[in-house]
Amino acid sequence: MNSQLPLQQLIDLKSKTAVVTGGAMGIGFGIAYRLAEAGANVVIADLNEEVGNTAVKELNDKGWKAVFVKTNVADEKQVKEATDFAVSKYGSVDVLVNNAGIYPIIPVMQMSAADFEKILAVNLKSVFLFTKYVAEVMIKQGRGGKIINITSIDALHPSSVGLAVYDASKHGLWGFTKNTALELAPHNIQVNAIAPGGITTPGTGFGKPTTPQMEAILKKFLEKIPMKRMGNPDDIGKVALFLASDLASYMTGSQIVVDGGVLLS
Repeated sequence: MNSQLPLQQLIDLKSKTAVVTGGAMGIGFGIAYRLAEAGANVVIADLNEEVGNTAVKELNDKGWKAVFVKTNVADEKQVKEATDFAVSKYGSVDVLVNNAGIYPIIPVMQMSAADFEKILAVNLKSVFLFTKYVAEVMIKQGRGGKIINITSIDALHPSSVGLAVYDASKHGLWGFTKNTALELAPHNIQVNAIAPGGITTPGTGFGKPTTPQMEAILKKFLEKIPMKRMGNPDDIGKVALFLASDLASYMTGSQIVVDGGVLLS
């Protein structure tokens, strides 16, 4: 008896709706692009309206389905509204990608309590809020779902001084991923994580170093990458598509490292 789906069907996300937080640019847009290409209705939940609308236009111009909803991911009311918007627009939510994150470089000794709280609110509280509200919808729908959390190689190993609280948030997110995978498995909701290494995005300064100091940091980081190149948002987008599709049908509570081998060094 052969119950194997043809490859095309495995990665077909038609009739599925995906919410991508922080999906307006960088890694988030790389993910939104691949999910939309696979046929998903994509809802980009982001704070930056101008960039968000540009991102949606790029996807729509290719004949794909995408909309933007302005969302402060750390605000419970706005998270619930974004979830409700996705359901009212497309009728369901089947995939959630918790990608929104910030990484100000501030050593602990110079950090204020407000800095600390903001990093945890955007990087960790937002994931709790979106997971709670979207999983409620998925459970009610009764056909399972996929939740993908974007952690970092910093969830496994620190990369530089000044990222202590960022690292704490990403370690926390990895712990949250494993435990919610346990809690939601009976509902056939799979929860996995992707840990990117150095990715060239507008937010990291990687790619086009703006100062000699940044150039020195980049050069040092590149020397540690066995594959001798930075990653790009599509490197993460392709792995997110894998986790969102039936290719990853028997995975939950896992973290996939996508870093060009940097943790090996």
